[in-house]
Amino acid sequence: MSSIQLIYKTNHMNKSTLEEIEQRFDADVERFSDLNTSQANTLDAVFNMELITDGIKKVYPNLKHLLDIGCGAGNYAIKTLMKTNNQVNVDLVDLSQNMLDRAKQRVLEHTTGEVNIFKGDFRTVDLEAEKYDVIIATMVLHHLRDDQDWESTFQKLYSLLKKGGSIWILDMVEQSSPKMQELIYYDRYGDFLTQLKDRSYQEHVFAYIEKEDSPRPLVYQLNLLEKVGFKQVDVLHKNLCFASFVGFRK
Repeated sequence: MSSIQLIYKTNHMNKSTLEEIEQRFDADVERFSDLNTSQANTLDAVFNMELITDGIKKVYPNLKHLLDIGCGAGNYAIKTLMKTNNQVNVDLVDLSQNMLDRAKQRVLEHTTGEVNIFKGDFRTVDLEAEKYDVIIATMVLHHLRDDQDWESTFQKLYSLLKKGGSIWILDMVEQSSPKMQELIYYDRYGDFLTQLKDRSYQEHVFAYIEKEDSPRPLVYQLNLLEKVGFKQVDVLHKNLCFASFVGFRK
């Protein structure tokens, strides 16, 4: 068993607190302010951003209300506004005040609509029910923990959408089979990280993923979207341990 696999097995109950996650992102605003390089560790990051925002443009050319949870520095909201219209009202949620400040500044350059920021955990932030045409959730849901947390979160996200509204997700996913998880994550994604920089960088990324994240299989999440009421649940793209997908509210 590799050292990284041992970390995974021994520390899976000792995850980062919200405060620890907030502190890490507070210190990383500049990197996340680049539309092209902010998520170098995420396979096909730019491709997925283009795909998701093209999808939103296709379905909602007259988009009115957008919610971006775990918005970071606002890249997805900005790209969506560039493709839809400059009158969209945008609500941004993030744990990091530094990220929110930068996101609001940047998003305001692309819309004449209202831009509101909400600092905190999107699971507990007070947001208006049935308000949004679109919710964007990129690289945020993997911070959820147990099954009850996942289900209650998906139920809340469903409740925030208008009828006909949709949620667009990009996130890290697990494989259901332990052997396939070893191949896809440790072997193939591990090779990608090593080639991106070096072996120590791979171990660094694996360590903070294990410390912070609790991803679930793609099929688990698709089934859960349908369970809480979403229809027309579609996979947009999957490459190794990253997937983008969408669900529409009835």
